[in-house]
Amino acid sequence: MDQQLSPPDRVSAALRRAGVSARIEQFSTSTRTAQEAADSIGTEVGQIVKSLLFLAGEKPVLALVSGVNQLDVGRLASLAGAPVRKPDANAVRDATGYAIGGVPPTGFPTPIRTFIDRDLLQYDVVWAAAGTPRHVFAIAPQELARVTAATVVDLKRG
Repeated sequence: MDQQLSPPDRVSAALRRAGVSARIEQFSTSTRTAQEAADSIGTEVGQIVKSLLFLAGEKPVLALVSGVNQLDVGRLASLAGAPVRKPDANAVRDATGYAIGGVPPTGFPTPIRTFIDRDLLQYDVVWAAAGTPRHVFAIAPQELARVTAATVVDLKRG
């Protein structure tokens, strides 16, 4: 991956390589949290994809969770086959190439095992971060699952 490109351009390139022509949109307001993203975009919070990176042992694992759901960390650990913990900001950047608040679901230096929240599949379109707290892209959730090679599972707590 070309680290000379801006974070949104790296995400765009990864999507193109996967056969997806998604338009990356930049907002003047923050899209860092699911609520901020929904407010900026003008969509439902449930359509926002939270890209949550954890470490299962020492291996990164990514949970793509609907903005209205809280992640069931115990379920993620069970799926990952190891206890999971939140990495610090440096570990997130090392694993993904992106800073917290703008971590996209794709475009990483090396593939990351990914799980996608089944609840995202109820929407025609979902919105995911595109490398910064102000850049997002829209994608069909089935395409997102394909592009990320994600396993579709129930990830919500409760």
